[in-house]
Amino acid sequence: MKKAKIIIHKQPAGVLIQLDDGSYSFQYDENYQGAPIALTLPVRSNPYIFKKFPPFFDGLLPEGHQLEGLLKQNKIDRDDYFSQLLAVGADLVGAITVEKIDE
Repeated sequence: MKKAKIIIHKQPAGVLIQLDDGSYSFQYDENYQGAPIALTLPVRSNPYIFKKFPPFFDGLLPEGHQLEGLLKQNKIDRDDYFSQLLAVGADLVGAITVEKIDE
């Protein structure tokens, strides 16, 4: 199981988890009072569950030449979107930052 802290405007917002069955979960921190990280993910107490990599986070990933360089440099599988997100998480466009949570 992989976990990542999702931060917006330097404020922890929630946790993204890749579950053992290949699905994904995003849950806002219970004390989070800020704006939603995306219009498609309004702040709520229940987790969001996704059968495949969540579209909002997929939209943060590089494409084209940048993706090819990321995959080669970090030896990441093309289908491992979670690892790709962790690899670029500190340097995303916009207000979102992603940090790996070590267990």
